[in-house]
Amino acid sequence: MRGKHAPSDPLKPQDLAKEQGVSLAVVREALVRLVGEGLADRLPNRGFAVPAFSDRRWQDIAEARRTIEPVVLRLSIERGDVDWEARVRAAHHRLARTPAYVPEEGAYYSGAWSEAHRGFHRTLLEGCGNPILLETFDRTWTASELARRWSAHHNPDRDAVGEHRRLEEAALARDADTAAEVLTQHLTQTAADLTGCTHQEPANDA
Repeated sequence: MRGKHAPSDPLKPQDLAKEQGVSLAVVREALVRLVGEGLADRLPNRGFAVPAFSDRRWQDIAEARRTIEPVVLRLSIERGDVDWEARVRAAHHRLARTPAYVPEEGAYYSGAWSEAHRGFHRTLLEGCGNPILLETFDRTWTASELARRWSAHHNPDRDAVGEHRRLEEAALARDADTAAEVLTQHLTQTAADLTGCTHQEPANDA
């Protein structure tokens, strides 16, 4: 996630075991888990590698998110209680107050903002009360975040702050139709911004 390994880089268990000071068994188990989380690929007869992120793969992930997340958001708005509302407001406040870019992290989204961003989107969906749906969100989010971390692309004309604010407002107003529409547009714009940029290698300071 920090960009140390570029797209398609091999992940050699022996090298990783030496680097981390652990056994080969530990590394192999970790790599299998990374495959399950979408952070690594298992190649037939070739071991493990960082995913080769193409525009097509990114679009597949974006399509999955646009299909699943608005539906889960509707359930969340229907089922969420007052505590959920409070968590949504707090998560949005944290996101709005966290700088997206800081000089020491270069052109990439800051680690703090990325975590606040994930926290806001996940909190919006947590009201659904369905752990299986939330696990699906976690997996697709991780895969899409990997693509985002690889790209230093930034759309200066995009009002991401306004998009997140409208999401919060619609969710807390219990306006499921508007919230689902805003979320779909939000995800569609993100996919459009990153298309054509996922092949770029991260900067040296990533």
